[in-house]
Amino acid sequence: MGAATSSGGGGRRRRGSRRHGGASAGRMSDINVTPFVDVMLVLLIVFMVAAPLLTVGVKIDLPKTSAGPVKEEVEPLSVTIDIDGKVFLQDTEIADDVLVPRLVAISKNGYDQAIYLRADKAVGYGRVAEVMSLINSGGFTKLVLVNDPAPKSAKPAGTRPATDG
Repeated sequence: MGAATSSGGGGRRRRGSRRHGGASAGRMSDINVTPFVDVMLVLLIVFMVAAPLLTVGVKIDLPKTSAGPVKEEVEPLSVTIDIDGKVFLQDTEIADDVLVPRLVAISKNGYDQAIYLRADKAVGYGRVAEVMSLINSGGFTKLVLVNDPAPKSAKPAGTRPATDG
């Protein structure tokens, strides 16, 4: 009686194994996500480093108030007065007599949003009022004063304790 003998050495053999060049040894259909993750992590780091550099570049110490932030979708046009009283349009230092013509030129290109006025808290009120007057003389009436939010426990600036009298 003949017993059926199998050829192949008696072990299990997977049919169509990629390693052995079987029937399904075609292209691999799995997606390798490691390069994608690497690129995303590099982009994340680049944006984390670059984001703080995109803010207005003149270093000033803004006064603290309890007013909330203003939300706008257009990049604001910023006029800054540093501690020495120098005026900057965005990041560029600008003379007082050139400020209004430059703002007028920008407005002719379609900018009709508010102008943000930032001033160091050590700058005198007279200098801030002078720059505000210059901007207003150019016909710009939408002017926003920028400040930093006050700490939660601090009282709003300008408040005095009640006195009996």
